Order: sequence, then structure tokens, then C-alpha cells
Amino acid sequence: MLEPLALGSLPELGSDVEAVAVCLLFSFRDASHERTLAEELRRRLPGARVVASHELSPELREYERASTTAIDAYLGPVLARYLEALGGAAAGSGLPEPLVMRSSGGLATLAEAAAHPAVALVSGPAAGVVGATRVAGAEDAITLDMGGTSTDVCLIRGGEAGRSSEREVGGLPLRLPMVDLQTVGAGGGSIVWCDRGGALRVGPESAGADPGPACYGRGGTRPTVTDANLLLGRLPGRLTGGLELDRDAAERAFEGIDPAEAIEVVNAEMLRALRLVSVERGHDPRELALVAFGGAGPLHACALAEELGIETVLVPDAAGVLSALGLVASDERRDRVRSYLVPLRDAGELPREGEADLRYAGQSFELTVPLQSGLAEAFHQAHEAEYGYADREREIELVAVRTADVRRAPTVDLPRGASLRVEGPSLLELDGSTCWSPPGWVGARDGPTLVLTRP
Repeated sequence: MLEPLALGSLPELGSDVEAVAVCLLFSFRDASHERTLAEELRRRLPGARVVASHELSPELREYERASTTAIDAYLGPVLARYLEALGGAAAGSGLPEPLVMRSSGGLATLAEAAAHPAVALVSGPAAGVVGATRVAGAEDAITLDMGGTSTDVCLIRGGEAGRSSEREVGGLPLRLPMVDLQTVGAGGGSIVWCDRGGALRVGPESAGADPGPACYGRGGTRPTVTDANLLLGRLPGRLTGGLELDRDAAERAFEGIDPAEAIEVVNAEMLRALRLVSVERGHDPRELALVAFGGAGPLHACALAEELGIETVLVPDAAGVLSALGLVASDERRDRVRSYLVPLRDAGELPREGEADLRYAGQSFELTVPLQSGLAEAFHQAHEAEYGYADREREIELVAVRTADVRRAPTVDLPRGASLRVEGPSLLELDGSTCWSPPGWVGARDGPTLVLTRP
């Protein structure tokens, strides 16, 4: 028996409410009740942000959908005010309206980002991946973005970054389209410490920008990865921008700790992420290049490449600001998802481009397969590659279809750096980062990218 929606049962909410998240069971199949409830809340609370799950993530799995909606509602008031102020400041200065990077690797307008801020939650790392994709060109690669507090890695195949539909943020699932990043707490400012058993650890705690590593001379006393690199001769005494590094302070911070061991520990942490996006997903890293960027990425890239059997490391001249470059070079992108939950044979005509979430009838989780002719057989092959078997007699269920409207970005021509030839061991000071070339590596630059190889 169907029961009508009883809006009178909705409790009264205080006038101080800033945001409300609305998530009803099965609204991904029929959003009428959720839409009515959201409209009533907006009528009662005209000053509050009301986010309904079908507007943001109309997908199966209530917990993930509810978590995503709650995250978006939580971020909304603060980020919307910031974006509105940014737009106003740009207009007041005679500048065009800024665009905002989406987590999926495309650009959104200020209004789109302010309406649903969760779509931009990992925008910075996503922009770095876009920049690294431009650097790699047609080459298959892994990106290595090592900054001050963390390292982000992503697989690039066929000139396209991998994408996913879900990730954890602060221990909560966020079910939205995004670049398929893996993140570890390993950066230049990561603290080096010993656990109760005496084992050396690095991160996830960071010295931050203030006071920063001990060698920055701003009051920091705890050892960091940057201090270790300075003590090992992999950083100059003076950074671009004029910051003088205090070697004595770094030595005091590392008293009783071998800086080389600290580098081995932080490299092991990054290797875990690199293997996750390559070896553990069936990709041979020896067939890939490594694109190193961020302020600290080029310091560690060659050592990481040796561990993985990678023979080519690409270091863009703009390594320190590659995320900004990626933002400039990004397409405008609007992602869409439509839930189906029907047998594939009954789904009707599907879009020509995009992806389909498919599973065998009775399974709880699905595989994402590019839309194509012969979609059923493509799913069988993907299932066999992922799980070791395929059941071609079993019914296939279409869970969802993912599409995107894309407006291509203008071409960005990078300035060509001066020609360069180096042999390791060598310390290279780039405009936005520092690169360490260990023994056995040679480097050449005839354009905007330094190419390091092992002959």
C-alpha cells in the first residue's frame, strides 16, 4: 500500500540552521518525494542551503549517497561565500569570472561550484594530474605530485587520466566523479619520528607552512623530509625566491637519526601508492614513465623509478606550479550519471560515449566499462580480467550510465627551457622545484621538460 508524503510530520528547524541535507530511500529511482521535501524546507528556511541527494549523486547505495549529500551541505555555506567574494573581487578588478577545477579534471563556473562545492573537493590534485597528462602527451605514465604534506599519484593510459566514481575523504565516502587519485601522507614537510618500538616513521603529521621544516629558520625543531634532503646534499643552501636554508638547524633536528634512513622510509610510503595504481591493477610499471612534479617530487622520482623498474622520468620545467598549469589547460566538463537497475537487454538505446556500471545479476558491486558496441562482451572480458572468470550465460544488469559534456580547452604552449645535459649524481635547480639525479641517471632538456633516463 502506497502512503502519501506527510509534510506535516517534518519537525520544525531553528532559524539558525545554515544547511540541510536531504536523502530519502530509493530517490535515485523516483525523486518526487525528495524534491517535494526539499522545496518545503526551502520555503521554511529561505536563508539556508538545502541539498537533495538526487541533485548531486542520484545513485544506488543510500549510505554513500547520504554521506556525499551531507559533505556537500556542510561545505556549502563557507565555500559559497568564498566563491561569491572571489567573483565579486574579479569583477571589481575588471577581470573575467574565474572558473573552478572539478575533482573530475574539468572546469566549472563559479555558480556551479557554489551550488555543489563537493564536486571540487580534490580540485588541486586533479589539476596537477591534468597538467601531468599534458606533459606526458601520448605516453603512458604515472603521476607523482609530492608537495609539503602529501603525495598524490594517478595512472595515465592513452593520454587520459584514470577516473573513479568514489573515494574516501576524512573516512567518509564521497560518491562523485573524480580523477582516480591515491594519496599518502608523505611530503616535504612530513615529520620524521620513532614509534614506541623504535621504528622510524614519516608522516602523516606535517610541520606545515608555519613553522615549517627546521631548516627554514622559522622556529621549527622537529625533523622533516626537507631537512633530510638538505643534509644529504640534495637541496641547495638557498632556494629560488631567496630563502636561506639553515643546515645547522636541520642537523640539530636530526640528532640521533640517519637522514638517509628517513628518505628510505618516505620513499617506501610513496612506493605503496605507486604500486597500488600500477602493479595491483595489472599494469607493468616498467612500461610507464614517471611524471614528477610538486615542490618535492623531482627530489625522489629517480629513486622511486629504480624500485619500480621505470626507465624514464619526466620533470616539467613548471614542476612546482604544474597544478596551476593544469587548471589553465583543463577542459570545461559537466559530469552526469543516470541510474538504471535493469537487465542490460532491456535498457534501450544508450549514449554513444561514456561509461556503464555493469554487474552480473545477483552481484552487489559493479565494474565500469566504456560504452561501445558489444557492451555485454566487453563486460565479460573486463570481469574475467578483474576476477579471473566470466559467465556468458548469466544475465547482466545495467546499474548506471556515466556521461560528460566537454568543451575543449585552448592549446597552451609551454616556454622552452634552455638546453641542458646532466649526468648523475647532480643537483638541478629548476624554477619551481629542485631535482636530484642519482648516479647512473642522465638528463636532457630540449624543450619544456627534463627527461631523465637510465642508459
